[in-house]
Amino acid sequence: MHQKAPRSTFPFDARAEVILANSDPASARVREISLYGCFLKFPISLSPGTPAFVKIFTESETFEAGGTVIYSQPDVGFGFAFRDIKPHFLAVLQQWLALARKNYESQAS
Repeated sequence: MHQKAPRSTFPFDARAEVILANSDPASARVREISLYGCFLKFPISLSPGTPAFVKIFTESETFEAGGTVIYSQPDVGFGFAFRDIKPHFLAVLQQWLALARKNYESQAS
């Protein structure tokens, strides 16, 4: 009998901005989030390894972090690994994750 590994990514819906080197912010949408990164719905294909800066917005909080594209789904979006999170933003992320986990578990039961 296999035990399922605890889920580390959770559904999450929030407005975001993606900032690539030498470009203006581009709108995106967060679809999943974890302590280590997120999946962003984004109309432009980005290559794995592309560095970027992401800002995520909810009604009451903002999160931002530098990081790297880790995989891309053409015409859908990309997986983003957080690499540089300041302590204040880490606290925001942990708060969002606790809420996302609670919402996910209440819908799963």
